[in-house]
Amino acid sequence: MDVLSIPFVFLHLVCIRELLASGADGGELFIWKLHPSETNQSWKVHKSLSFHRKDVLDLQWSPDDAYLISGSVDNSCIIWDVNKGSVHQILDAHCHYVQGVAWDPLAKYVASLSSDRTCRIYANKPQTKSKGVEKMNYVCQHVIMKADQQRGDETKTIKTHLFHDETLPSFFRRLSWSPDGSFLLIPAGSFKVSPTSEAVNATYVFSRKDLSRPALQLPGASKPVVVVRFCPVAFKLRGSSSEEGFFKLPYRLVFAIATLNSVYIYDTECVAPIAVLAGLHYAAITDITWSPNASYLALSSQDGYCTLVEFEDKELGEAVSISVGKKPVDGEEKKHDLEKGDELMTETTPDESKKQAELEQNEESKQPLPSKITTDGKEKEHIMQKTDDEVMTETRHEEENQPLQSKVNTPVSNKPARKRITPMAIDP
Repeated sequence: MDVLSIPFVFLHLVCIRELLASGADGGELFIWKLHPSETNQSWKVHKSLSFHRKDVLDLQWSPDDAYLISGSVDNSCIIWDVNKGSVHQILDAHCHYVQGVAWDPLAKYVASLSSDRTCRIYANKPQTKSKGVEKMNYVCQHVIMKADQQRGDETKTIKTHLFHDETLPSFFRRLSWSPDGSFLLIPAGSFKVSPTSEAVNATYVFSRKDLSRPALQLPGASKPVVVVRFCPVAFKLRGSSSEEGFFKLPYRLVFAIATLNSVYIYDTECVAPIAVLAGLHYAAITDITWSPNASYLALSSQDGYCTLVEFEDKELGEAVSISVGKKPVDGEEKKHDLEKGDELMTETTPDESKKQAELEQNEESKQPLPSKITTDGKEKEHIMQKTDDEVMTETRHEEENQPLQSKVNTPVSNKPARKRITPMAIDP
């Protein structure tokens, strides 16, 4: 693994084929088109999209490249029709900055994360026009906000927020779907093991079969998590013990979690991160992204530099193809022993509970098992703790947890880089 830092003024850009979208501080979105020539190539403005009143903080293309979704400081998300160059739909339910947006690769959901401490999941409920043509229409299905925790043997519970508030020292909370649509990773988590304990920075993993509540929490980072990105390439299983990891998938998915000062790289076959990078920048990390062939991981920072992490051939594994757009591949979390803990429940606002109940009637029901990964700073390894956390939503009344044992002790990769900056393992 090689690391190279390059001076660069970062702008949030999303490129798809010969088009590139960028968001500006003034609220504008620009669609750029590639104009190649015999000697060089250049990008020229193709379209300008204006409606946001303030800074654009995040944006993403739809799976069919026909739409864009953007999040802004004006507290709204906008879905844009790129071909028409107009607003298709406005999602304005957030009460503070929208700092992250993500489009489901299967085109059924969009998700937004705001500094109002909520994550909203919208489901596509097409509207039929007079000519029988369906119009894409996203309706809020879940509002993920708080967790209910019991005080020991007491019957009373107290509600604690699942996400950091607006004092988080970052303008970004970039969430990400897995390339097969099975999982949604959400950053900026602030999880309490007990009502009296200190909050732990966390990343939440949501299963597609139940997007109303987190299936897993990945705690341990010393700084808040601001960006999560799935690698676009799937890899063959490495044949590790069946007791390791949390997901029963026929392939391995790799994802990166960026805090303000470090990057953790995980895969779905192991509990511990497969690599930890730190000390790469003098200021906070603002974004990360994978190259289409998974050979590079790029980081941007407020210090004006970008870092390119290069992976050797098959260092992450042997690539395999996965089918997206047909039947979603829903990962099933492995069952394991859990230590007695707290009861989590996502809070849904009353005016949306009816819509949520109607939407969930036609969906498959699955009860993903919550789990926790704790990090021992001295030993520098992640250890699976036993827990009996029970997660449920207000619209669901029966939950079943089926624990089995799981024991993992996987070392973190610490291969030195050959460039001027050397990644180092850190104690979370």
